Amino acid sequence: MRRARHLQVAVLAAVLTVSMAGCGKDKKNSGSGKKVSLKAGSTMEKLNKAGKVTVGVKFDQPGFGQKDPSSGKVAGFDVEIAKIIAGEMGIPEKSIEFVESVSANREPFITEGKVDMVVATYTINDKRKALISFAGPYYVAGQDIMVKKGNPKAIKAVADLNGKKVCSVEGSTSEKNVKAKAPQATVTLFKTYTECAEDLRNDKVDAVSTDNVILIGLIDKAKDDFELVGDKFTDEPYGIGVKKDDTDFRNFVNDVLEKIYKDGRWKKAYTDTVGKFVKEAPEPPAVVRY
Repeated sequence: MRRARHLQVAVLAAVLTVSMAGCGKDKKNSGSGKKVSLKAGSTMEKLNKAGKVTVGVKFDQPGFGQKDPSSGKVAGFDVEIAKIIAGEMGIPEKSIEFVESVSANREPFITEGKVDMVVATYTINDKRKALISFAGPYYVAGQDIMVKKGNPKAIKAVADLNGKKVCSVEGSTSEKNVKAKAPQATVTLFKTYTECAEDLRNDKVDAVSTDNVILIGLIDKAKDDFELVGDKFTDEPYGIGVKKDDTDFRNFVNDVLEKIYKDGRWKKAYTDTVGKFVKEAPEPPAVVRY
């Protein structure tokens, strides 16, 4: 009996030792405790081990990325997409740090390592691709024009912006598109579109021009003040910015996007955010791999 009892104790001790070693290994390899399969040495594995990720988003764009001043939380379609990507790396929502990224600082934030990725109504174009890499697109917007309710300046199309005062933001594709399509327009630039909306409200500018979904979000907050005019005059494919030539991370994010297109998470993220004021959910765009 004594020998059998000693044998049982020895077996139990061995089981506990293996179990504790296994727990330690899981903790070491996954900051969140969620078991995921990630390429060794990749950005994804490093972030998983750190148990946190830093994401650049907008703080002033209803539907995509807006910070609640009372709670301090950021909400929107871009935020939901970032949460999903983080989750696929085994990183929980509570371990995501959202950093305000206005249009002008998105590339510097990525190249300087201030953020791990940017999900911020970020149009993919060749000039930006020379500095950083893009996954996606995950949404395609189009540039449009917002004016005061009643359209007192009779602006109906982009050509009508010639001779008018137009507001956009620094470092955006919108600024360049207005200057190219309405070269006689006087363009005022701010860091955020909420500043543009305020200038329009106070008659300091005649119009604000940027992506239609951004403008629709601003109008949703001030239906008695603003309206859209004309039709969209560009296509703006939104991508997720990561460090230049981080092919593994870019491919991982692209894989996540294609996965959530199929399993319904993309549509739910849209419906819960942008879909509150743009009712019909579009088909997600095809991911472009390069």
